[in-house]
Amino acid sequence: MAIRVGVIGTGAIGQDHIRRFSQALSGAVVTAVSDIDDVRARKVAKDIGGRAAATGRELIAADDVDAVVVTSIGSTHEEYVLAAIAAGKTVFCEKPLATTAAACKRIIDAEVKHGKRLVQVGFMRRYDAGYRMLKNAVTTGRIGTPLMAHCAHRNPAVGDNYTTDMAITDTVIHEIDVMRWLLDDEYVSAQIIYPKKTSKASSHLADPQIVLLETSSGARIDVEVFVNAVYGYDIQCELVGETGIARLPEPSNVLMRSQGQLGVEILTDWKQRFIGAYDVELQDWINAVTAGKATGPSSWDGYAAAVTADACVKAQITGKIVEIKLGEKPALYR
Repeated sequence: MAIRVGVIGTGAIGQDHIRRFSQALSGAVVTAVSDIDDVRARKVAKDIGGRAAATGRELIAADDVDAVVVTSIGSTHEEYVLAAIAAGKTVFCEKPLATTAAACKRIIDAEVKHGKRLVQVGFMRRYDAGYRMLKNAVTTGRIGTPLMAHCAHRNPAVGDNYTTDMAITDTVIHEIDVMRWLLDDEYVSAQIIYPKKTSKASSHLADPQIVLLETSSGARIDVEVFVNAVYGYDIQCELVGETGIARLPEPSNVLMRSQGQLGVEILTDWKQRFIGAYDVELQDWINAVTAGKATGPSSWDGYAAAVTADACVKAQITGKIVEIKLGEKPALYR
């Protein structure tokens, strides 16, 4: 029997996920949706043959909803995730788990009190084929003990509403999570360095930035975040180990010989870069719900990302190296 899913938030990412449940994945059906925009919610519900709930809380409590997907604005995530835990329903929450580390900690406390993992956070890079190859290179020892990592996160452009701190909370947050996962290590400090500013950035935005992270084992990670790189959407990652180096592969694309040139097209849309990862991620979540336990990125992972992001933002402001302290990980997440 298919898992009956309720989706809270029918904006762009919500509609993308609803399409996946309806057209690309197996084992689940969207039975209900909700959104602050009632008109949009009703239209989406009609298109999929489901219904529109008046509120997210009503959707969570509904008898025709077995599991919940939260794709609403970040400031609502804590409320809906806590309500799902209270209802004993598995919940997939797009990042961020919550907008503050304190809110993430409240979710952890509620889940620990419940006694069972119910929450999966939408860090989709862990499901990207290229990153999984990098993970395999580490876990099989093919490059020896990792010593350093060099990363880049480049966007062609961002809007005027994009701010310096968003380079961390909206952009580098993905590297923060995926590097913890790749190295299986926690961060102990963060520092931000500002190179020469690009003329393409808004007057209020520091761009590019270099994020420097240190792990508990002493590994060093540098992340170049450049959100007005103009030429395309480009994600790079290189792991340097004691006996070898592993690089994230480029997205598969056709090699063209045309007009006196040889080359491949560079992606400009982040959704296209990770479209396959989203499919694998949500199918994995469906399988976990069917099995009765969340298995993907956890509430602890969401909390660790939030604490690290807070430290990075503090480092932006102070110009200093900022210590990162997570505290003891609860047994539920070990």
